[in-house]
Amino acid sequence: MTDTMPRTETAVLDHWINGAPWAGASERTGQVFNPALGTVQKEVRFASREDVSEAVDAASAAWLQWRDASIAKRQGVLFAFRELLNARKEELAEILTAEHGKVLSDARGEIARGMEVVEFACGLGHLTKGAYSENVSTGIDVYTLRQPLGVVGIISPFNFPAMVPLWFFSIALAAGNAVVLKPSEKDPTAANWLAGLLTEAGLPDGVFNVVHGDKEAVDALLEHPDVRAISFVGSTPIAKYVYETATSHGKRVQALGGAKNHMLVLPDADLDLAADAAVNAGFGSAGERCMAISVVLAVDSVADAFVAKVAERMAGLKVGDGTRGCDMGPLITGQHRDKVTSYLDVADADGASVVVDGRDVEIDGEPGGFWLGPTLIDNVPTSSTVYTDEIFGPVLSVVRVEGYEEGLGIINSSRYGNGTAIFTNDGGAARRFQREATVGMIGINVPIPVPVAYHSFGGWKASLFGDAKAYGPHGFEFFTAEKAITSRWLDPSHGGINLGFPQHD
Repeated sequence: MTDTMPRTETAVLDHWINGAPWAGASERTGQVFNPALGTVQKEVRFASREDVSEAVDAASAAWLQWRDASIAKRQGVLFAFRELLNARKEELAEILTAEHGKVLSDARGEIARGMEVVEFACGLGHLTKGAYSENVSTGIDVYTLRQPLGVVGIISPFNFPAMVPLWFFSIALAAGNAVVLKPSEKDPTAANWLAGLLTEAGLPDGVFNVVHGDKEAVDALLEHPDVRAISFVGSTPIAKYVYETATSHGKRVQALGGAKNHMLVLPDADLDLAADAAVNAGFGSAGERCMAISVVLAVDSVADAFVAKVAERMAGLKVGDGTRGCDMGPLITGQHRDKVTSYLDVADADGASVVVDGRDVEIDGEPGGFWLGPTLIDNVPTSSTVYTDEIFGPVLSVVRVEGYEEGLGIINSSRYGNGTAIFTNDGGAARRFQREATVGMIGINVPIPVPVAYHSFGGWKASLFGDAKAYGPHGFEFFTAEKAITSRWLDPSHGGINLGFPQHD
């Protein structure tokens, strides 16, 4: 369901097929808002199943050419794309701020993290090298190849409309696949912008396509027989649905789900560093990121001092329009803002203490924007939905614990396992934590432990469906299939027939 407002004459964003905008046959559209204004700035076309089939057909036809392109050719296109992206990144940052609402500095950071994966993909040639075993039996050699899959689908979320697609399609293209991207309908323009840049960089028409839409478009990708693999980032319920639906249709799937990331603050931690980290990781991008810190587990002996330091820092945050030099922007839609705000009433009912109420914040922006300021809730019971739900907004919960053991137990009993962090000056405690925490990405005095591009990104438990993480070595393996070849070149003097089992001489 989307926000509803009186319609005015607005631009319509097309799909991108075969290297150019394409309207498709469906007449359905959705509204795209500027979250800082609360107004509709354009509409976006919603693809039908037939529209998605057109995109897949275009990708299938173009893939044959791209598959057979040399590694050097693919690298050249990606290098050119990287240079164009770097030169025009400010233009993309403005698009992100206008449609997502994140402040410009945060948008620039998103692009920079996406570019890291593009740069990694430019060097993927060395990962295409297979293994070779000579003379495994007399005159017989065995070797392996890694080859592209074909057409792959990418379904990306609203919170990182540039970075997440870059994580996936850079490696998919470098490996020789063709791509159909279905971005979030809430902030879709970045996908078309990236498609245009790829075309400018020399990517053949049809190798990268964009279809916009809702569940109908998603299901069409998940079920299409010519789509070989699906990459997804979103909430856990939808990730589970994507994984189950796509695998039942014979596809390879990497589906990254939701999170409830904890930060454990031990008594020996530098509380100023920990407070800075909690504010940065809790309220950056308005808390709309799967690696946000949403729960701080503060040991009782330092909890009062820690909460006071966090509240003090929150008072200096400037909330408003992302183009005005603010620290934090609006939430993505009015509906989502209202859902996040509802948890403050839940906190009161469950006996928690709202230390800083984001509903009271002074805004540097238009009153119609989808605003909620940074919010701090103390003494949150682990039975409350404030603790258990992925709120996905600027709400930081503090759960007080007796010590390390209780904090670790809470982390490990969570259904999610995306990211976690420990703040301590005790090397033994940190080493124990990295071994014992059942979480996929761990920070030691680092609040948002997103791996660099040559490692891989992904969580455990209900935060990841499938066994393939994003980018890095996992990404390359996901977008390629291994083939083993057993080869014998006969000596001209060889002859004879032997129906027995092959024997080693």
